[in-house]
Amino acid sequence: MTDVTDVTDVTTQTIETIDTDAGPARITWHRAGRPRLVLAVGHGAGGGIEARDLRALADALPGHGVAVALVEQPWRVAGKRVAPAPKTLDVGWRGIWPAVAAPGVPVISGGRSAGARVACRTATELGAHAVLALGFPLHPPGRPEKSRAAELLGAGVPALVVQGGNDPFGRPEEFPEGTYELVGVPYGDHGFAVPKRAPVTQDEALETITAAVVQWAVSLA
Repeated sequence: MTDVTDVTDVTTQTIETIDTDAGPARITWHRAGRPRLVLAVGHGAGGGIEARDLRALADALPGHGVAVALVEQPWRVAGKRVAPAPKTLDVGWRGIWPAVAAPGVPVISGGRSAGARVACRTATELGAHAVLALGFPLHPPGRPEKSRAAELLGAGVPALVVQGGNDPFGRPEEFPEGTYELVGVPYGDHGFAVPKRAPVTQDEALETITAAVVQWAVSLA
């Protein structure tokens, strides 16, 4: 069962606390004037919604008719440092889904790293319009034989993968062929950070991400 238990307005944002079967989750909305889509996007196992790529998308997409819902899983809301098992992450994601679907427009299920895996695993079940996978952890670092490609290939909906060129969890050239689209971020690591000596700046790397996601999302509307 899912209930909205608290709503707080913060400047142009709206923060909702959602009761899920895995505990309270939190959604920070970045609203669009006339939304054609909602992008619900979750964080990874090692960070929260303050990740540079999530913030960049929250700033860019509303101006293109895509409302962004930054989702904090219950374990993060509870202040825990270690993410729970994947099945518990899926429970939390299922719990927030009625809230992100409430605007009545198609919902893109998205996430970075572990959040991307959650989005892929639950996309068909929840009726997601598409999946956005940011820094999909194709395998543990140094362990390419432990592939998680089946989760991505089994999403069952249109998908866009945005992957850092130097991501130890899987570089773009390591990904198998599939029906999804893939955009590489040159020199980017798992968090899309680029070295100071790289021939691209951090701002340019983020622009690569936002431009690709905007173009893809608008094509889905």
